Amino acid sequence: MQSKFYCNIKALTPAERVRHHELTEKVIGVRKDVVEMDKGYEFQYSPAEVSLAELAEWVVAEAKCCPFFDFHIDLEREGALLCLRLTGEEGIKAFTRAEFPLARK
Repeated sequence: MQSKFYCNIKALTPAERVRHHELTEKVIGVRKDVVEMDKGYEFQYSPAEVSLAELAEWVVAEAKCCPFFDFHIDLEREGALLCLRLTGEEGIKAFTRAEFPLARK
């Protein structure tokens, strides 16, 4: 049985894929914490290390190739905490764990 969660790599142009890969490395590398939620995960960042614009750019590209995610971006604590939540249907947590390293670096 095929999973309903799979990435469409053809959704991005070659140039978009290069930029998305760069942003993915940054988004994973500068993450401060990961919080498990009922329907997914929240990744927490310092806005000094990844900007709201970079996170939004990553979401736009990720949504093209992985439209099954629900994306939520929050700027909290008077601008001192930037949060990205990836949520979705049942099974999304297992997919997220398989695609994104969840342990902090």
